[in-house]
Amino acid sequence: MDRQQAHQLLDRLGPAKFDAIAKLLEVMIREEDDEEPTAEDRRAVAASRDYFRQDPEGGIPFEQVVAGCGFTMDQVRRHQGG
Repeated sequence: MDRQQAHQLLDRLGPAKFDAIAKLLEVMIREEDDEEPTAEDRRAVAASRDYFRQDPEGGIPFEQVVAGCGFTMDQVRRHQGG
């Protein structure tokens, strides 16, 4: 697809859909590497490191995560094709 085709498609969008696409494009071109981590980001990373330092084998078993999402392991296996 070339730019002219993309512009033609954009011209056919209604205002709400155009706004959504414009926001998506902004996210896609944003340079995330330039963003500094927030204080909340730094706290979350520190808490994660502390948690795994105290219990290196810790974490939540996958089966528990699956159950917490309301699925069974059989459903997950069927979806994965296995």
